Amino acid sequence: MEKKRILFFSPLLLFTIFLSFSHAQITSITPLSIGQTLTSSNGVYELGFFSPNNSQSHQYVGIWFKGIIPRVVVWVANRDKPVTDTTANLAISNNGSLQLSNGKHGVVWSSTGEALSSNSSAELSDTGNFIVIDNVSRRTLWQSFDHLGDTMLPFSTLMNNLSTGEKHVLTCWKSYTDPSPGDFVVQITTQVPSQAFTMKGSTPYWRSGPWAKTKFTGIPLMDETITSPFNLQQDANGSGAFTYIETRVSYITITSEGLFKISWRNGTDWKKIFRAPVHSCDYYGVCGPFGLCVASFPPKCKCFKGFMPKHNEEWKRGNWTGGCVRRTQLLCQGNSTGKDVNIFLPVVNIKPPDFYEFSSSGNVEECEQSCLQNCSCLAFAYISGIGCLMWNQDLMDTVQFSEKEKGEVLSIRLSRSELDGSERNKIIAASTVSLSLFVILASASFCFWRYRVKHKANISKNAWRNDLKSKEVSGLEFFEMNTIQIATDYFSLSNKLGEGGFGSVYKGKLQDGKEIAVKRLSSSSKQGKEEFMNEIVLISKLQHINLVRVLGCCIEGEEKLLIYEFMLNKSLDTFVFDSRKKLELEWPKRFEIILGIARGLLYLHRDSRLKVIHRDLKVSNILLDDKMIPKISDFGLARMFQGTQCQDNTHRVVGTLGYMAPEYAWTGSFSEKSDIYSFGVLLLEIISGEKIARFRYGEEGKTLLAYAWESWCETKGVDLLDQFLDDSSHPDEVGRCVQIGLLCVQHQPADRPNTLELLSMLTTTSDLSSPKKPAFAFHTQDEESMSKDLITVNEMTQSVILGR
Repeated sequence: MEKKRILFFSPLLLFTIFLSFSHAQITSITPLSIGQTLTSSNGVYELGFFSPNNSQSHQYVGIWFKGIIPRVVVWVANRDKPVTDTTANLAISNNGSLQLSNGKHGVVWSSTGEALSSNSSAELSDTGNFIVIDNVSRRTLWQSFDHLGDTMLPFSTLMNNLSTGEKHVLTCWKSYTDPSPGDFVVQITTQVPSQAFTMKGSTPYWRSGPWAKTKFTGIPLMDETITSPFNLQQDANGSGAFTYIETRVSYITITSEGLFKISWRNGTDWKKIFRAPVHSCDYYGVCGPFGLCVASFPPKCKCFKGFMPKHNEEWKRGNWTGGCVRRTQLLCQGNSTGKDVNIFLPVVNIKPPDFYEFSSSGNVEECEQSCLQNCSCLAFAYISGIGCLMWNQDLMDTVQFSEKEKGEVLSIRLSRSELDGSERNKIIAASTVSLSLFVILASASFCFWRYRVKHKANISKNAWRNDLKSKEVSGLEFFEMNTIQIATDYFSLSNKLGEGGFGSVYKGKLQDGKEIAVKRLSSSSKQGKEEFMNEIVLISKLQHINLVRVLGCCIEGEEKLLIYEFMLNKSLDTFVFDSRKKLELEWPKRFEIILGIARGLLYLHRDSRLKVIHRDLKVSNILLDDKMIPKISDFGLARMFQGTQCQDNTHRVVGTLGYMAPEYAWTGSFSEKSDIYSFGVLLLEIISGEKIARFRYGEEGKTLLAYAWESWCETKGVDLLDQFLDDSSHPDEVGRCVQIGLLCVQHQPADRPNTLELLSMLTTTSDLSSPKKPAFAFHTQDEESMSKDLITVNEMTQSVILGR
């Protein structure tokens, strides 16, 4: 019996050994098949067939770090053409080249079409370079380092050879699961000195600034730790090679979202030592020609001294791409040097602009004189490690770094009158006189009008104050309208923070320097006296670190204003859904925000004196303070429960589509569990970086909930994470959060956790129950047709009247 058992298992054992056999070389008689791998002699790299989305029907030949999970693929041969036949193999052809055969479907990829050698083999070197060598002369016939994908390994090179036309670039994957070439390309330029550029198609996306012997000048924090592995060699014509020389396990890559990253292996984890772009000022040309992006928090654009916005109204609205233009044109004609009419204004801590030209001037004085004597020279900079750079074109993509970062000194050519200011002083003086006359004439009529308005407003204001006093609202400050107008610069557009269904929110600054946020109800707002009073009463009685704090109110005439503590980082949606700012929210910070929201919700439901159901919990109603602590806001729709009451009904369904629980949307029934549903949607949005109201996936147009369910079933939710964050995640934590999100959006309220259980799920590693498939998927085609006449799908709070 034992002999039979041994005989039975022997073929199976041999088959398994064959499939997992690791080759030393690929030759004409030992091809590489699916299930087999080629390993470098140092055991660091491995080559074989793989599928990025775990689909056995589409296989690629690639190189990855051996034994590291999750797998980091660093090179792919057949990026555009996956093999689909199980008999596919990689072999040496008769002419000595590598050929990837897709079984009976023919060759889908080869290393070269030329005759190479009648006796060659392929091996994976200790540097991760896949090479084809002549077995007689040991000459390298072909190597993967000459055909880079999205990744640079140590000892590989980006290059641009103008003589031969040879060019090595990095090209991103189309998506996390599709290795075909995407939109982003990293290359070095032929400018002297060279700089690294990320292009999105034909449009510049990010640049490093010119190379200064040991570092890129546009990366001020690029210290010796980062720069020592790099070397740039360039000739006078512009041909150059940028080499990565590093001994530790590491790689450089460009992601499908355009993120340029350098990562080192640190024990059991990857350590990110650099990535770009991460700051708004990192994006190319964000402030336009002659605009200066100040790398503050939040960042801002300004014009250089002597310049003004080209399109003033667009500039005020935050669209800075039009840039700036000179106030006073330069005078420099014929053989005149402009010495008496032009001056140079130095600006410090600068990332040198694009379109520079190298000059052989020996020192800073010669550099300045050379620029001054050239009428087309608009600016110069003398940089250690480079020498003299000059600019004859628009100053584009200029950044001013923070004080802790060391940039360069850029000297800009200006008309001397810009510093003298004589003409401007005359204009200002004349304008002041005219304005004074106008003010004197208008004052009398204004004072009379103001008296009448104030008299009527006082009657209304006193009535509102009496109502508030009757509700025992203590510690609430009543602000004068004049105080708020001055604080917000009369509700200027430049102070506007956002807008919702209720009206607008403005930033303000009181006379004592305290910053505030002012919620100004519009005359067309559906939030009337009841909702306004409700928000004041509720929020003034609720005090918690994760709830926004109301400071007071202002009621005058038709104006109804709520004054809150100012949140420096605005609302969570400005980060999560913004393709640039989302980079500032790595997974650990997102998880902290999720916990903060859950704690705020627990306080509302269980720990406060009042049991409060928010009814409008969504990403845009989560504000972030200067430390990125989340604060639940907007209590206009909230409802208090008395005593042991835990559920209520309403004929007036209010809230935001996508976030409303099914029982609330269709029957008007709301409870703690309806807020839990909203939290679940919010949680999945924070994880994925996608909006519930806009997300559609695949031909079937899957909603975010349906996609999250599919992700949980296939990968336990790990691949739902925003792909911008693939390097900062904790897979187990992400998967657990996806599972919690799905439990929160269960169709039946009884299947959802309560708030106490929710916080326990987030803060412990206890076992979770398996969620059921979400039955209520927002905005499917059927529901869209059903609700077409009831509502408009957008991101604003809605009121829906439904029969029960």
